[in-house]
Parts: sequence; C-alpha cells; structure tokens
Amino acid sequence: MSLTRLILIPALSSDRAPFMVVDPAGHVLQRGVLTVDAVDEPPVMRTVVVVPGVDVSIRWLDLPAGGAAQVRAAALWMLRDSLAATPDRVALTLGAPAPGQPRLVAVVSRALVAAWIDYLDALRVRPDVMVPDMLTPPEPADPAGVGELTALAFGSNVALRGVRFAATVQSDLVEVIAGGRPVTPIEDPREVERLMIATALNPPLNLLAGADRRDRAAAGGWRRAAILAAALVVSPLLLILATAARDDLASRRMTRETSAIIVQTWPDLAEAADPVAEVRRRAIAAAPPGGVTVAAAALFAVVEKVEGAELDSLTADPDGGVRATVSYPAYGDLDVLKSAMAGSGMTLTDNSTTDDNGRVVSDVQIGAAS
Repeated sequence: MSLTRLILIPALSSDRAPFMVVDPAGHVLQRGVLTVDAVDEPPVMRTVVVVPGVDVSIRWLDLPAGGAAQVRAAALWMLRDSLAATPDRVALTLGAPAPGQPRLVAVVSRALVAAWIDYLDALRVRPDVMVPDMLTPPEPADPAGVGELTALAFGSNVALRGVRFAATVQSDLVEVIAGGRPVTPIEDPREVERLMIATALNPPLNLLAGADRRDRAAAGGWRRAAILAAALVVSPLLLILATAARDDLASRRMTRETSAIIVQTWPDLAEAADPVAEVRRRAIAAAPPGGVTVAAAALFAVVEKVEGAELDSLTADPDGGVRATVSYPAYGDLDVLKSAMAGSGMTLTDNSTTDDNGRVVSDVQIGAAS
C-alpha cells in the first residue's frame, strides 16, 4: 500500500512542522510533528509539503498550446511587468491544462524554494511535491458572481481562494484584499483536515517542477523568453509580442530623448551610465516637503498607527537624504507604513529588509511623492 506524508511548513523555522500520513483512500494513519532534534529518522515515503504562500504569486493565464518550454516562456513574458526579478531567479510552475480554460501558473523565488528544501533536509525528509497553502481552500462555486472568497487560516496568515484567484495574506489584510467581497472562513477541523488530505492525494501543481527546470527561457533572460514565446506559431500571443516589441522600441526612443533633456538640465550627469536612474535616485534622496522635521513627525505618526512597530533610528545627510530604520511584527506592515506616508505626500522606499529574532527590520528612505 502506497502511503503519503503531508507536511505543513510553519511560518517560522523555529516552530515545529505538523504532519500526517494517509493511505490512498484518504484515511489518516498517523499524526505528529517533525523536529530537527528528533531521534528517529522519518520513514521514506511519498512526501507532499504545503508551504507558506505569502511569497508565492498565483495567476490564471490564457496560454497557447505548445511545448513545455515555450508555454513557460509565454507565461514568463506575460508576467514580466509584475515580476521583480529576472527569469533565472524565479521558478514558474504550470498547472494541468484544461480545454478552453485559463491555466494555473505559480511563480516563486528559486532561493525561497531552496530554503524550504534545506529546512526539510534538516528534518531528514525529501519532498516530492510542494504546494502553496493558498491552493488548499476550494474555489467557491459563486453562482451569483459576487466574487465570494473562502478563507483558511495558517498561523497568522490567511489563505484566500476565489474564482481564478488565490493569495495568502496577513490576517489583518483580509478585508483590504477582499475589497468588500464576502469571505467564508473554513474553521471546522474535520473540513480543514479533509482539504489537506485532498491536497496531499491530488496536488493542483508542484513548485518543485518549476524549481528543478532551468530551461532556455530562464538561461537567456527576457530576450530568450520573448523569442521562445514567439515560436508558438498561429497563436494570439504573437499579436501580444508584436505589440510588446513595438512598445519596447518606443520606450527606448523615449528613454534616449529623456536622457538628452536630463543632461541639458543637469550637465554633471553627462557621464552617468544611466542618467534616468540617477535622477530617480536623487529624487528619492531629496528632502521631503518641509524638511527633516516634518519627515520625522510624519514617520512617528504612521509608526504609531501600526501595532508593534517601532522607529529604531532616523538620520539625514546631503547625499543619502532622510533615512530611518523601522521594525515591525509582520511583512505586511511595511505596506501599511508606505500607504500612510503616501497620505502625507511622502514616499517610503525600502532599501533592505531582514528578519531579526521574529521581527522584521527595514532600512527605509523618505522622499517627496512624485
């Protein structure tokens, strides 16, 4: 009898990882937790891992038919404006195709997948499948078309699922993401377990499939992705790519014209490798409206609005502008701080963010809103 072990990776690596073992019929044979200091090594079996979905992006895309590498390249090209990384740094996984339906696509950092694998290696288990937690709740039927969402809590995070929508957010951001749509929480432990077992026995996709691939699109960057996507002959995507190529040419022309205007205005930037980027850097570093005093007062005010947030330091200098170090409990709090500063006519630019003993610490820069 083939058994499946389902492991839930906790949000914090210091927490224990709960697991259960089920048979092909979905009967639970064992429950427990895995720890790095366990004496007994877990038995070898098919292992499905549910990973935190906060840093996983889920989309449904209208993709053409074609080879796996070409379809992946087409998906990467369609997502290029929403990805904060080059193709070689992300793992893109495709769900199973369904005739006439958009295709499920998941994108996650390769480095994050590697970190999860290292964590599981410390638990002495080898994953066969990785599934983001936001695909565990069922997609609501929503016959009335009101955009209903189902919600399933994973620690301090909540997995939301709608019709062709899936995301994991901090619990205090659920109402913001829902935007007035009805949210139905799944709280019955028996139903939660049933959904977890269904995910273990029939995963909607496997993030490891994307992380294990280093196809030509990833190796060649966006240019290669565009070329491979264009190879899908007789596809509506050809029109998209043609438009994108035209837009890219227009964008390059406008960039050249903008650079010429910048050099006329700031002659010292004539030798700069990227005058546009340098002007942006100066705009960010420029003192916000009212100077340092107003910036400090605004930052103090917004930090007070976020429970558990603290202002650790505030500095100002002619080259670096107004900078600060803030710490807060959850990653989503940074978006709240940025939004509040925008309401004061200022920008809050995140220069670096790290974890420090369960808290999030960010180096930020305060500037004038554009």
